[in-house]
Amino acid sequence: MANARELKERMAGIQETKKITNAMYLISSSKMKQARKKLADTEPFFYAMQAEIARILRHVPDMHSHFFDGREKTPPERRKTGCIVITADKGLAGAYNHNVIKLAQEKLKEPGEHRLFVLGELGRQFFSKQDGLEVDTDFRYTVQNPTMHRARLITVKMTELFESGELDDIYIIYTRMKNAMQAEAEMIKLLPLKRLDFTPENIPYLSGVYREEITLYPSAHSVMDSIVPNYINGIIYGCLVEAYCSEQNSRMQAMQNATDSASQMLSELNMTYNRVRQADITQELTEVIGGANAQKRK
Repeated sequence: MANARELKERMAGIQETKKITNAMYLISSSKMKQARKKLADTEPFFYAMQAEIARILRHVPDMHSHFFDGREKTPPERRKTGCIVITADKGLAGAYNHNVIKLAQEKLKEPGEHRLFVLGELGRQFFSKQDGLEVDTDFRYTVQNPTMHRARLITVKMTELFESGELDDIYIIYTRMKNAMQAEAEMIKLLPLKRLDFTPENIPYLSGVYREEITLYPSAHSVMDSIVPNYINGIIYGCLVEAYCSEQNSRMQAMQNATDSASQMLSELNMTYNRVRQADITQELTEVIGGANAQKRK
C-alpha cells in the first residue's frame, strides 16, 4: 500500500485533472449552444428553398433538370460515388469519430468507384493511411467553426463534379443529435435529387399561408438551376453545424464521465488516505507507549 505522501500527491494530480475536464465540459456546452442558434437562424431560408423546388415540380411536372438525373443506365459497379465525411479535428469525444468512420467504411464496401472528401483532421489522418483509397485534398478545412462561406465552397465543388460527370452520386456522412443524450452517424444523398423528397408531406410548413401563384423567369429550368445549389448549400451547412453540435455534445458527455470518475477516485483515495493516516498515527502511538514502558522498566 502506498504511503500517505504518495496518496496525497496522487489526489492532488486527480484534482487538477478534474478541474481540466470540468472546464472542457463548460466550454463544449457554450460552443454547442452558439452553434444551435446559428443553425436555427438560417434554417427557415433553406426550408423555403425546399418548398420552392416542390412548387416548381408541381407546376412543371414534365421538367427534366440534370440535378434529378439518376443516370440509371450506369451499372452499380461503374458508378462514381463521392462521399463528404465530417469528423472532428481532435479526440476526447467518446465514440463520435469512430461511428462516422465506421459508417463511411460500410459505404466504401459497396460496388463502384469511391472518392472521399474528408473534413476534420482525425478523419483525414485515418483515411489517408488506407491503401487504394482516393482521398481528395480540396477540403482541408477545420470543422471547429462551420460557416456559410465554407459550405458554399463545398457546394460549388461538388455540383461541378456532378455536372461534369466525374461523380454520379454524392453523399454526406455526418453525426446528427437525436436528443441531448444520444447522437448517431447518418448518411444523406445530396445528388441526384429525388422527386419523392419534395412531396408535400416531406416539406416543413413555413407558415399558414398557402402560396400557389408562381411566375418562372426566364424559364422553369433556369430557376431550378439557381435554386438547387442554394438548397444543397443549406443541407451541407446544416450537416456541418449538426456535426459540430454532436461533437461538442459527445465531448460534454465524455468530460462529464471523466469528471465523475475523478470524483469517485478522489473519494476512494480519500478513504484509503484516512486509513493510512490512522494506521500511521496508531503506529506512532504504539511506539511512544512502548518507549514509555521501556523507560519505566529501567
